[in-house]
Amino acid sequence: MSGFNSSDASFDRASSPPPERAAAEPLGLSVHGLPAAGEAMQAVQRTRSGRWQMIGVLLVCAAPVIASYFTYYVVRPEGRRNFGELMEPQRALPDINARTLAGASVPLASLKGQWLLVSVAGGQCNAACEEHLYLQRQLRESLGREKDRLDWVWLVNDAAQPPAALAPAMAQGQVLRVDSQALAGWLQPAQGQRLEDHLYLVDPMGNWMMRMPASLDKSSAAKAKRDLDRLLRAAASWDTAGRPDAAATPR
Repeated sequence: MSGFNSSDASFDRASSPPPERAAAEPLGLSVHGLPAAGEAMQAVQRTRSGRWQMIGVLLVCAAPVIASYFTYYVVRPEGRRNFGELMEPQRALPDINARTLAGASVPLASLKGQWLLVSVAGGQCNAACEEHLYLQRQLRESLGREKDRLDWVWLVNDAAQPPAALAPAMAQGQVLRVDSQALAGWLQPAQGQRLEDHLYLVDPMGNWMMRMPASLDKSSAAKAKRDLDRLLRAAASWDTAGRPDAAATPR
């Protein structure tokens, strides 16, 4: 028995490392340090994943606006089949004051915020002028539930007073008196035509962007309506009815 115990003790001493060697081996650091590094990598991966998810959400939210701008400004819906002529470059509303028929001063830029279908004529309003006023009203009404996104505007380019018989029609739109020279610096007719021969389309940002042909009449008004429908659909994701400040709208 004593021999057996002696050999067991010798075996235990042989299998145990010397004290100085045990102290030199930092087992705790080598074993417990690895999980901390793994957790750090997981945290980095989670951060990256969260960032990509946030970018994805932003892109999804912005996609309709981006698509409508791309369609409206780049693709130009049915661009080669427009009845009206697209303006390049577009021209912003001039920074000038107009006047109501009662004489009140109104910044022309206050018309921004709505699509505008604009006609130009002297105050006496001849037969061609009356035809344009009629077409403006009818085109707006033909838009149905979208009509509140478009206003029709008559810009009077002289000092004459409109006939009293036109008062009911004028009440449905906006009539402003604008200096003829200032107006000619913004809108322009097609070659060989007069400013009064066309209807002009202005977008909600205040840019004159389309000119209807001088030949526009009741028989061709359906073609003009198709242009309006396409443009309103293309801008549906960013344009809504009404101006940001309705109180600024001249009537």
